[in-house]
Amino acid sequence: MRYISWKRIFGAVLAVCLSFATTSYAKTTQGDIDRAKDAISDLKEQKEEAESEAESITGRKEGLEAELDSLNGRLGAIASSINELESQITGKEAEIEAAAAALTAAEERSGRQYEDMKLRIQFMYENGTTSLWQALFAAESFTDFLNRTEYIESINEYDRAKLEEYRQLAEEIAENKKKLEEDRQALVAMQEEKRARQEEVNSLISQTKNSLAAAEDELARVWSDVGELDEKLKEMIAYEKELEIRKAKEDAARLAAIKEQEKEDTSGVVYVPQGSDEYLLGAIIQCESDGEPYAGKLAVGSVIINRVKSSYFPNTISGVIYQGGQFSPVASGRLAHRLQAGVNAACLQAAREVLDGNITTSCLYFRTNNGIIQGTVIGNHVFY
Repeated sequence: MRYISWKRIFGAVLAVCLSFATTSYAKTTQGDIDRAKDAISDLKEQKEEAESEAESITGRKEGLEAELDSLNGRLGAIASSINELESQITGKEAEIEAAAAALTAAEERSGRQYEDMKLRIQFMYENGTTSLWQALFAAESFTDFLNRTEYIESINEYDRAKLEEYRQLAEEIAENKKKLEEDRQALVAMQEEKRARQEEVNSLISQTKNSLAAAEDELARVWSDVGELDEKLKEMIAYEKELEIRKAKEDAARLAAIKEQEKEDTSGVVYVPQGSDEYLLGAIIQCESDGEPYAGKLAVGSVIINRVKSSYFPNTISGVIYQGGQFSPVASGRLAHRLQAGVNAACLQAAREVLDGNITTSCLYFRTNNGIIQGTVIGNHVFY
């Protein structure tokens, strides 16, 4: 991730700070301030990236927590369904057992009826009905016997009716028992399917818990980075303020020389703006005084025009703006970004007014007001 490069940036700027601290006669330069501002800008950007990443991880973590709740709900429903199926299977098994007992009883009743019928047939034989006796003992099975005896009109109608009744009852019970067994098999299959789904959901829960734990660890690490970046940012802001104060003291010490520069008569100097001057001037005004009152924007633009007309500075707007060690947004890259991103209407209007001759201050310098330099204070700047 990009934001972890703050260690490299802070180390480089810290080296500058240490160099300043260990060299008693070294003077703070605008370049030091520019580098500090650049480091502050980078640290702020990296902190925002880290916070954005933390927000993204938090969203992902909340999504995983919601997914885990949903999976636990599904698991509970599946477990309840498995228990219900287990109860249904137990009920089917009891029904199957009852059907088996009923089938056994029906078969026993049918057997007893058959034995009773044979006794009656024997009685009929002993009374001269030889053909029935032969039909009985020639039969290979009970069914065969029934087929043989269908045409024997002398068989007892009661016996035939009861045998048929028992036979149908046995068939019905056997068919019902078969259906119950099929139902049980279907329930067992459903239960096995539910158990497979239970295993699948358990696996998903395990994976989600692992992902959630990883997200929590990642979130803790990113918030740790945010905290560390915030501490370094505070240190760098304090260091930049220190540089500003030292630079202001330097400028205060040479304020007499600055005032001599400002005494130069530039009333006869005429500057003819170039086509790109308005946009470039508006861009540096926005970089230096965005958020400042409109009077502050006009004053920043006036300082630049005053320098263009002064013999101590380059004689073009672009030359003044890009002069080394003068404007922090040039060194930090903020000016280049503003030129690419566009300039707001207020800053363009201020640039246009200044180029048209609305010079609101005769000063050649301005900086953040920290009470050290005496001058004209507009917003957060002092012009001197």
